[in-house]
Amino acid sequence: MKKRRINPSRRARSRLAVFLILTGLMILVSLLAPLPCPNDPNATSSAAMNRPPCAQFPLGTDRYGRCVCSRVLMGARTSIFSAVALVGVTFAVGTALGMLSGWYGGAIDALVMRLADVMLAFPQMVLAIAVAGILGGGMGNAMLAMGITGWTLYARLARAQVLSLKEEPYVHAARLSGLGALRILTGTLLPNMLGPLLVSAATQIGVMMIGIAGLSFLGIGVAEPQAEWGSMINASRAYMQLAPWAVLAPSAATILTVMVFNCLGDCVRDVLDVGVGE
Repeated sequence: MKKRRINPSRRARSRLAVFLILTGLMILVSLLAPLPCPNDPNATSSAAMNRPPCAQFPLGTDRYGRCVCSRVLMGARTSIFSAVALVGVTFAVGTALGMLSGWYGGAIDALVMRLADVMLAFPQMVLAIAVAGILGGGMGNAMLAMGITGWTLYARLARAQVLSLKEEPYVHAARLSGLGALRILTGTLLPNMLGPLLVSAATQIGVMMIGIAGLSFLGIGVAEPQAEWGSMINASRAYMQLAPWAVLAPSAATILTVMVFNCLGDCVRDVLDVGVGE
């Protein structure tokens, strides 16, 4: 019996559709987080401290008697949306700087690239810890600390793409037709270089999420009582033996979410590679 061969492009698109659905579900859950919460995420109870999973508390309670399930659901809004928003801002800023650098060259190119080199000279997490420590806690400062170096990836990638594409015949044709630099960059070059940038952005969501969770874990990110997965792990780690569910639940949520976004980036890359090869 003959084996049915699956078209690689069809397989890649199917995997992309699956992870797009999973991503959409995660974003939907984070949007509607207050609705599926079985309990008030900030309500404390001395009678329910470190209670194991049960019907009333599906994932147990923490040391303050707060529902871990409700806090994980509310933490999804904080963790996912902060990472997505941060990647969106760094994507826009880095891509714009990289395109201008590659197109104009000269002093602009030297300034942007040297600034990127200075940012890359420091490990991202170390620099983020220093910045967050100076500015203080809070989600805004944590996002700013992670975003200081986040734009460099897109800037370098966009610059390389512009340098490789700006001598193409269709770009020369656009110049001869009288289009300005802004129209050429946004209308001609950007659509042709968007694929690699989107792949990087999808994978960077997981990186930013881990970074923000790491800052919160160290106590210089999101502060209690706001629900965030990193701060939840930090608050419950001392009670790991008494209530392991309070640590395992936000840890599992972080791992699964990062895996989904990383797989989404891989699927986008595979679809684009197959599309080029066809």
